[in-house]
Amino acid sequence: MTAGQDSGSGGLTDLSFTVTGRIARPVEVVYEAVADPARLSQYFTTGGAVGRLESGAAVQWDFADFPGAFPVEVLEATAPQRIVLRWDGESAQDETGMTTVTFTFSPLEHNTRTLVTITESSWQPTPEGAQNAFGNCMGWTGMLAALKAWAEHGINLREGFYA
Repeated sequence: MTAGQDSGSGGLTDLSFTVTGRIARPVEVVYEAVADPARLSQYFTTGGAVGRLESGAAVQWDFADFPGAFPVEVLEATAPQRIVLRWDGESAQDETGMTTVTFTFSPLEHNTRTLVTITESSWQPTPEGAQNAFGNCMGWTGMLAALKAWAEHGINLREGFYA
């Protein structure tokens, strides 16, 4: 977890984190496993995903084990390198109440593996902000593990994990 600092006062301005994982599949395959709602629904959005992750799109992710669907705004989708999203985040720093999630996909070993990096930012530097950031950090770490198991072995790790 990292914290932004205000250069004038030395105080914290926001909280963010980064998680990474390596998937033994080409970068194009891994990117599509995130961008394509049918594939994302196989291992992550237990209630389904509606809408492809494309620049400017408004999509919806539903988690049956976390009641309710979440609107997701796609700020950028540059296949197969990067996806930037915004979605609601409790105790978010942004006045809109949203956090920013950035996925980067980097080919490794002659594109036989992919390094996936997920950074989420913009929580308030408060106990509540830290609690929510830690919760989402756990969620994205779980997503990376689920992505790896599904992309490499066809196994859905999330099914029954939270409920």
